[in-house]
Amino acid sequence: QVRLVESGGGLVQPGGSLRLSCAASGSIFSVLAMGWYRQAPGKQRDLVASISSTGITVYADSVKGRFTISRGNAKNTVYLQMNALAPEDTAVYYCKIVAPTATYWGQGTQVTVSS
Repeated sequence: QVRLVESGGGLVQPGGSLRLSCAASGSIFSVLAMGWYRQAPGKQRDLVASISSTGITVYADSVKGRFTISRGNAKNTVYLQMNALAPEDTAVYYCKIVAPTATYWGQGTQVTVSS
């Protein structure tokens, strides 16, 4: 059974940085894309960034130039480097991995940006 484990969330001051990590336990034979989503209280879950199997990246307009998504050397790992964080980035961040026959979600990690 595949399980995604996220880490790296926490409390950070405005302007600070965090790096989120997501690792899949269990075997995913083929990955089409990996991504990060976030959900703030009372809002829908939105795409933050994604990376395809060929390395094509997509970013939400609100994070372009501040966040960077990358794949790890270990199979089925993905990172999100977040710089210049602002209070509006506060949310629960979820990792997602898309395979040909299944989609997997992590349990979420809280990111709070506050002074």
